Amino acid sequence: MNTILVTGGTGHLGRDLVKQLTAQGRPVRVLARRPGRAPGVEWAQGDLATGEGLAAAVAGAQTVIHAATLSPIARRGSMRPIDLFRSPSTVDVEGTRRLLKEAERAAVEHFVHVSIVGLEHGSGLPYMRVKLAGEDLVRQSALPWSVVRATPFYYLVERTLVGLRWLPLWPLPDAPFQPVHTPDVAAYLIECLDDGRRGVREEIGGPEVLSFIEIARQYQQARGLHRPIVRMPVPKATLQAMGMTEAHGRRGAKTWSTWLRPRAAAATRSLAGADGSH
Repeated sequence: MNTILVTGGTGHLGRDLVKQLTAQGRPVRVLARRPGRAPGVEWAQGDLATGEGLAAAVAGAQTVIHAATLSPIARRGSMRPIDLFRSPSTVDVEGTRRLLKEAERAAVEHFVHVSIVGLEHGSGLPYMRVKLAGEDLVRQSALPWSVVRATPFYYLVERTLVGLRWLPLWPLPDAPFQPVHTPDVAAYLIECLDDGRRGVREEIGGPEVLSFIEIARQYQQARGLHRPIVRMPVPKATLQAMGMTEAHGRRGAKTWSTWLRPRAAAATRSLAGADGSH
C-alpha cells in the first residue's frame, strides 16, 4: 500500500491526522526528533531543522504530508514584541527545502503542504512571511503537489484567550474569524490524498464565521467568566495579517461552542477535585 510520511505528526493536527490514517489501515510513517509509541505507526527519527534523517524518512514513501511548522506565538499562546521583528525559518523554509529535495530524489508521487489562510495579507508579520516562503518553495517544486490552507485551530484560540484571564477587561478586535477543529482539517487532508487532484486546494475553515468578540463571549460563557469586553479598533490589514479572516471553500463540522463544552466541563471537574482534596 501507499506509504504516507507525515511531518509534524506529534503536533495537534499531526496527531489527529495520524490517528485517522491508521484507523483506515493506511501505512503511516512519522518523522519526529523523538519517536513516539502510537500503535500502527512507523517512526522515522530525524529533524527538519538540520536535515538529519530526512533521506531515510522519505525513502519508499509515495506520499508526504508536510504538517510541521515552528511558530513561537503558537507555542506560547501569546505574542511578544520580538515576534513583530523575526520568526525562525529553520523548519518552515530551510526544512521544507530539504524535505522537497529528498522527496524529489525519492520520486514521491504527491507532496501535500499544510499552510495558512490569508498568507497574502501577512507581509507585515514575520511568521506569515516565513510560511509564505515555504509555501512558495512547494509551488515551485517539480513534484506533484497540493497546498491546503487552513484557518487557525480552536486550541490556539483557546490558548490565546486563556492568556487574557488575568485582565479585568478584555480589549479585543471586532473582526470576522473562522477558526477550525483540527480533526476536520485532518479529514480534509486525507480526502485530498484520494481525489486525484493536485495544485492549490480549497481553503478550510470552521463551520461559522464569528467576530472575535463573539468567540471570546462564548469562551467566557463556557468557563463561567465575567469580563467586560471592549472593542479595540485595529486596521483591517493588521487583522488579516494575524489570521483573522475567512476561508474560501470547505467548512469543518464542529462549531466553536460545541468544542468548548467538554473542555469546560473537564475544567470544572478538575477544579472540584482540587477543592475536595483540601
